[in-house]
Order: sequence, then structure tokens, then C-alpha cells
Amino acid sequence: MTATLPLDQTKLEYALYMVGWYVYMVQCADGSLYTGITKDMESRVSLHNAGRGAKYTRARRPVELVYREMVSGRGAAMRRECAIKQLRPIAKRKLITKSGEPE
Repeated sequence: MTATLPLDQTKLEYALYMVGWYVYMVQCADGSLYTGITKDMESRVSLHNAGRGAKYTRARRPVELVYREMVSGRGAAMRRECAIKQLRPIAKRKLITKSGEPE
């Protein structure tokens, strides 16, 4: 399957767009973890804290970034997000600890 490029987008710009996705976990004020994907970590965490992020995090603010992992594209990010969401909470905490992100 090939993607069609908008007329004003070069192949290089498209390639740069396809990389740079992050899978992340934030810890909510109640101690729960939320997992998501984004291209802009700083902006996404700010949106969560402003109440304009995911519905789950709106009532559990503030959130703190505890894990991030860069992946090669949106599809890979979505697959990794799904895999992380299927982990038990203890396994998620181990993943956070191994990553070296402050918890």
C-alpha cells in the first residue's frame, strides 16, 4: 500500500513526517497510568494537563511523563501502544524503571 503525497509535500518531508512518533505513559494524580502516542511529547503532556488531552486524563490531572519510547512510524507506535496497554500494571512499572525516566 502506498501513500499519496499532497502536492506541496516532497518525499523527504513525508519521510520525516513518518518517523519521530513516540509511545508514552503518563502517571495521573491518582497514581494510574495512561498510555498514548504522539509526535510532539511536550505539547501532548501540556494538553493533558490543560484538560484538552484524553478524556481519561481530564479528571486525573495533573499528569507527569514517566515513559517515552521513539518508534519508526505511526503504525509502529499504535502497535507498541496496544502491546503496552495489554501489560499488567506491575509490568508497566518495570518498563518505566528500565527506561530510566523519572517516576
